[in-house]
Amino acid sequence: MINNSYQYIFFLFLLVLSCDKNKFYNDYAIVSAKKEATLAGIEILEMGGNAFDAMIAVDLSLSVVYPNAGNLGGGGFLVYRDFNGNTGSLDFREKAPLKASKNMYLDQNNSVIPNLSREGSLSIGVPGTPAGLNEVYKKFGTLPLDSIFKPALMLAKNGFKLTKKQASLFNSSKNKILQLNDKIELFNHDFHEGFVFKNPQLYNTLKTLLENGFKSFYRGELANKSVKYIKSKGGIITMDDMNKYTPIWRDPFIFNYNDLKFITMGLPSSGGIVLSQILKSLKFLDADEINNSEYQYVKSLVELEKLSFADRSYYLGDPDFIKQNFIDSIVSEEYLKKRFSEINFIKPKKSSEIKHGDIKFHESEETTHYSITDSYGNAVSVTTTLNSNFGSKLISPTLGYFYNNEMDDFSIKPGVPNIYGLLGSVNNSIYPEKRMLSSMTPTIIEKNNELFMILGSPGGPTIITSILQTILNVTMFNMSIQDAVNKSRFHHLWLPDKIFYESNTFSNKIIDSLKNDGYIFNNKSSLIGRVDAILIKNNKIYTAADPRGDDYADGK
Repeated sequence: MINNSYQYIFFLFLLVLSCDKNKFYNDYAIVSAKKEATLAGIEILEMGGNAFDAMIAVDLSLSVVYPNAGNLGGGGFLVYRDFNGNTGSLDFREKAPLKASKNMYLDQNNSVIPNLSREGSLSIGVPGTPAGLNEVYKKFGTLPLDSIFKPALMLAKNGFKLTKKQASLFNSSKNKILQLNDKIELFNHDFHEGFVFKNPQLYNTLKTLLENGFKSFYRGELANKSVKYIKSKGGIITMDDMNKYTPIWRDPFIFNYNDLKFITMGLPSSGGIVLSQILKSLKFLDADEINNSEYQYVKSLVELEKLSFADRSYYLGDPDFIKQNFIDSIVSEEYLKKRFSEINFIKPKKSSEIKHGDIKFHESEETTHYSITDSYGNAVSVTTTLNSNFGSKLISPTLGYFYNNEMDDFSIKPGVPNIYGLLGSVNNSIYPEKRMLSSMTPTIIEKNNELFMILGSPGGPTIITSILQTILNVTMFNMSIQDAVNKSRFHHLWLPDKIFYESNTFSNKIIDSLKNDGYIFNNKSSLIGRVDAILIKNNKIYTAADPRGDDYADGK
């Protein structure tokens, strides 16, 4: 086992700090990446607002107190279940600009230009977050917008104290931010725990959104300033891009596993489809064997992940640009059983030997999640992102928010991985107004037609496996929701052909056994995902804020 004593001690410390697993609430609860954002949502629920009002307050507050992922300049997905049991999802994912082209990140020799899709102005997709919040408010909002905006406005105006983790992240990121932003004063500091971070430019932007409506982000002064700034940095987003952006209400991706009904995000998120493939394939395994043998459990999940991520890479993309008649096929029992038969558990195949499955056509890092349930019976699961930490690293000096680097989530060239190591095919190639494929997996689960779980996570492709293992920890191993979230995680992406894992995940015996089978372990352990979850059992609301971050749960 790879020794990393510092991380091991740090991880144990995080577990000690995690909330009491037996604590529960009766009326409502929120779990998010930051205490200030959670409390902003609680304030709205205390006023009689619903989960959707609270969602907007949490999201706006995260744009202030969690600027590396919370955003106005990014996008995301919402999955909901209302008090009547009706379900739906909102796609407010970023889109490629009108001037985007398939080979825009390649040089004259057809080679990828380093970092061009990962930082700077050309990495920016057309933001969707403000439009998404507007759609949610129009359909479900109940409280006045000035009440909903108030917590975020106060946080931007008065500032908030950085945690130790935040100060470290800000310090490690600021050189690149200052380099790309002409020494912007907002990040020209030596950050430390307790540093009061104020963002007057973002305060003014939020105030304008409140006074003129969310649509002012895409039209008028805010949009003009944004487009002008991006253009000054060599970007290609225009006013036409801003004017044309529209979020889309989509049917959620729904599937059953044992006695559970999953309501999760469909394309352009790959999360629900991959999660469905893995969970449905578990039925082909010996339940007693994987329940009682950690070795068999790990081996089984790794092999199923390899198959599913291979399919993800080949088949999935924006549903508005690819044929979707294959989706039912790749999650069907017939297809999954055939794929399962390809696994050799005695001598596992190398990832290079594993390809996507064959189907018959009838004619294609940094993120944040929050979970909310209210006293009315509504539930929302929301994941939003800038992609990597601080996105493109570009921040408007007059508007105060970071822009995403979501263009890197496209397949910029076949066989070339993105920042998360994900490969893609023509189905996820760049095209004007196309949405890039995502791994974000906001999820709601019913049990016996009643609300059971609300959960999600940041972490690129590890989102899917983080959610998968949390669910199995609860349903297969009977853990409390907090223990399920705390439990160490592992991940396999198909390519690269390595098992990624957290410190203290495996015993030396398990690692030696898996190595003897030919598995390769990543030589550096790391934290995987940050699941924020809610579980409802016997009319009690249990929460789990992931101790891997500054995540915080509260309720009543």
